[in-house]
Amino acid sequence: MDGRLDTLQQRLGHRFAQPRLLTRALTHRSYGTDHNERLEFLGDAVLNLAVSALLFERFSGSDEGDLTRVRAHLVREDSLHRVALSLGLPEVLRLSDGEARGGGAQRPSILADGVEALIGGTFVDGGFDAAQALVRKLFGDVILATETDNWRKDAKTELQEWLQARRHQVPSYRIAATRGQAHAQTFEVECAVPALGLAQQGEGRSRRSAEQEAARRMLEALKASDKPGGPLGS
Repeated sequence: MDGRLDTLQQRLGHRFAQPRLLTRALTHRSYGTDHNERLEFLGDAVLNLAVSALLFERFSGSDEGDLTRVRAHLVREDSLHRVALSLGLPEVLRLSDGEARGGGAQRPSILADGVEALIGGTFVDGGFDAAQALVRKLFGDVILATETDNWRKDAKTELQEWLQARRHQVPSYRIAATRGQAHAQTFEVECAVPALGLAQQGEGRSRRSAEQEAARRMLEALKASDKPGGPLGS
């Protein structure tokens, strides 16, 4: 185990001055009372702050909404799961025999929690600079390679949130028509907001793509109407 912990610390780029913190960060609650949940709690907050700082630095021209969306994608469970696998956490996590037999070492939620606990442990062991350096090592390449446009909301989600923010009912979608053979159909979908008496149509090679196009057109129409002087504007 010691050799594997040495390898892990090399991958982290941080050697723990207090080895017990590393051990605790890798200990699931099923293993014993000195487990990693408190470090996970702390690591979650440190991770959000460190990623926020990196995004603030990387995307100097982006607004709060864009930065928030990118951060949410970076710190969600599946992203942390991938980081855990790259660090080799399944081989070093301490689990009860029952949890281990049940595949706990491969469970995304447990692995994601382990990454957060390691970040929290690094913060306690070496301070924020050490934790920030770790987060930069784990997420820096992804942040450099990404663009905020990659994480924009799809049209249906944005339309629903736009309407809910103004206390309108969510839109409805229905297939208005289909054209072509079964293997190459084109769908026409209507997006309607009955409370506002509005409807827009979209076309696509699948029902989903047609719904997205209809939602995009509806959103454009609503935003235009919501401007001062428009039917919905004040």
